[in-house]
Amino acid sequence: MSKHALNIPIVILAAGASKRMGTIKQLLLWGENTLLGHTIQTALKTNTKHIYVVLGANYYTIKKEIEKFPITIIKNDTWELGLGKSIACAVNHILEAESHFEGVLICLADQPFVDADFLNTLIQNFVPNKNKIIATSYKNGFSGVPVIFDKTYTFELSKLIDDNGAKPLLKKYSALVETFKLKLDNIDIDNKEDYDNLYKANFKN
Repeated sequence: MSKHALNIPIVILAAGASKRMGTIKQLLLWGENTLLGHTIQTALKTNTKHIYVVLGANYYTIKKEIEKFPITIIKNDTWELGLGKSIACAVNHILEAESHFEGVLICLADQPFVDADFLNTLIQNFVPNKNKIIATSYKNGFSGVPVIFDKTYTFELSKLIDDNGAKPLLKKYSALVETFKLKLDNIDIDNKEDYDNLYKANFKN
């Protein structure tokens, strides 16, 4: 099977309440789109078939804005437990919905500098059935999202429950992790000041 033909569903985590932002971060403008809409459109440009978006806080408000896209929306009723629970929620859904997939690509809704070329690089470097984890490298030497986990990790992913996300697995299986670096810094938008500065720098009025 060609690497380009692999079935690697993409999971976009967007269930948080954005307390530090003071507003619904997923729906903040990003160019002519929203942060979440931009991430979905990026995912739609990749060599993958299925895209799942995990929502939780402000579920109905956000759902109304994104249900126009060809995606599957998953509701995480226990989103307060953190990223790990959202990952588990998505993986359990995929295990029920898809009979055949090789791995799962996990992304965040607040990393607008992750482009389709980078996601495709991760996908193209993934080899199924080798227990591989293809992750993104960060300045501090750590690895993280976006990240592809081989299907062999789905049981452990399905049991995650706290706000550490997939970090425990990346640490546990560090010898099996291969990392790639973005052209730009992998910036998460965590607060209003970050957002305002980045928006002004990228979208001059």
